[in-house]
Amino acid sequence: MLFFEFPEDARWNDERDAVEFSVILRPYEGTVRITRRVFQGLLDQRPTPERCMEAFHLQHTRFEMIAERKLRRRQLTEDGNVEITGRDLREKTPPIGQGTLFATA
Repeated sequence: MLFFEFPEDARWNDERDAVEFSVILRPYEGTVRITRRVFQGLLDQRPTPERCMEAFHLQHTRFEMIAERKLRRRQLTEDGNVEITGRDLREKTPPIGQGTLFATA
């Protein structure tokens, strides 16, 4: 069983124009990023940093599940982190426990 940890450290990154939060899957530790553009599809108003953070907190479980799915599939950015896209939000998330990070094809 894999144990993902999500410290409660969500923050806005002005430089990347994104909400970021940490994910830990020992020995891996990384950052999950969700850009402002992704929040445009979730919000019915302009995605300010404050509104993006609020939307993140309201749906943090969903974002964590997407991050887990991307890590299981080894879908990392060049810097070894995770970026959640609009496509990720549209993809149906399988029930927890299905699939494994270490499965071989």
